[in-house]
Amino acid sequence: MAEPTPRRNESRLRPAPLLFEPAQVAADPEHFFDLESIDDPRALLARATELTQAFRAATDRAVEFQAMAAAQLADPRRFDRLTPADIAARAEWTEDYAKKMVEFGRDLMRGVEGPGHVDPV
Repeated sequence: MAEPTPRRNESRLRPAPLLFEPAQVAADPEHFFDLESIDDPRALLARATELTQAFRAATDRAVEFQAMAAAQLADPRRFDRLTPADIAARAEWTEDYAKKMVEFGRDLMRGVEGPGHVDPV
């Protein structure tokens, strides 16, 4: 299971870089970050583990940005604010999940991170 994402006041571990692949190589369904070319199982396990950790870290960070954007879009001070249903439709979420993400985003922007805080994902 993935470790919790460090918050703004904690240092983040730097995962392995996710290198972009040339378009022609990425189009090959058998090609994935050059893993298929690694013959040594130890090296393959190490690189695949690095990629797994990098993808998890990227997912956690992207979810935080989604939550902050949802909170900003739902801000009652905005004249063009969106309802949780509108946000859910745009992000392809359920309305209940959108409400949780708005609250999570508000907590992130306030810097709240306590024992009762629950990450919506």
